[in-house]
Amino acid sequence: MSLRDVFAQNPDRRYIMFGGKGGLGKTTFSAATAYWLARQGKKTLVFSVDPQASLSDIFQKDIFGKGPVKIVDNLWAQEIDADNHIKEYQKEIRQKILDMYGFEKVPDEVEDYIASASAEPAMEESAIFDAVVDIVVKGDYDYYIYDLVPLGHALYYLSMAKVYDEWINKITKLREEMREYETMVSRIKREKETEEDQILTELQYIKGRINTSSGILTSKTKTAFFFVIVPEEMIIMDTAKATGLFSKFDVPILGYVVNRVLPDNLLTQGVPVYLQNRLTMQKKYINEINATFGSRVLAQVPELERDVTGIQMIARLSEIMYGS
Repeated sequence: MSLRDVFAQNPDRRYIMFGGKGGLGKTTFSAATAYWLARQGKKTLVFSVDPQASLSDIFQKDIFGKGPVKIVDNLWAQEIDADNHIKEYQKEIRQKILDMYGFEKVPDEVEDYIASASAEPAMEESAIFDAVVDIVVKGDYDYYIYDLVPLGHALYYLSMAKVYDEWINKITKLREEMREYETMVSRIKREKETEEDQILTELQYIKGRINTSSGILTSKTKTAFFFVIVPEEMIIMDTAKATGLFSKFDVPILGYVVNRVLPDNLLTQGVPVYLQNRLTMQKKYINEINATFGSRVLAQVPELERDVTGIQMIARLSEIMYGS
């Protein structure tokens, strides 16, 4: 089966993720896939949460932190600015505190807490996760191409949904128990029933967003995950381990794409011994990839003579991956 076949046979899989170790070609594959889908008449968004990746460089447009930017017909690209998202999140928290408690000004001790919480190492990841939730929940596009961060961070993002869900379930249960107690006390005192619990309402709102997004990212019918791999021993081993870990999070892995494959015909062109050895070693590792991942190896992409930047090179890569 080819990459094109996967899309043809799974038309409801509208959330596409490319993952793998850093520097293997996830971002270029994401861009090429988005371009190909846009050429099929599908309204497509490709977005990146990896600060090391650069859709701006690939598309040769200033994209970072500007929301969805139109590239060509049916194709938009977006790079998430985590710092800006944290600032917007802080503003939202302040406003909710003012609305919930009727304050005219956020108390200084609360401001100090907001500032210290925003400096936590996990806050950037949380902000990015929240931004991803915003993108996928809206449903504005036919296809979402999600350029994942390197494997370790990707697993962190995928685990966050379950961690958040478990935490909110516990907090929500406590709030519901408190609400029942408060209602009982107010009735005993023949007072009016307790007003709607805004905190509980907020928790339920957050839980709904997280459940929606995690449901999309792990959906067997809506989502397709592809690993990017190159013919090198350590990459093969790491990808095999990652496959097992991702499976534990129920991520629907549809296949593997092998990148940077040197053409065999170089051996007939009198290339240096060094390159001959690389080709021999590559053949060994491609055989290992095929043995390890079997029929789920969907494509081999050759090493190109230049970087994939600009629409012409993106179009060329999309033809290599999906055909004319």
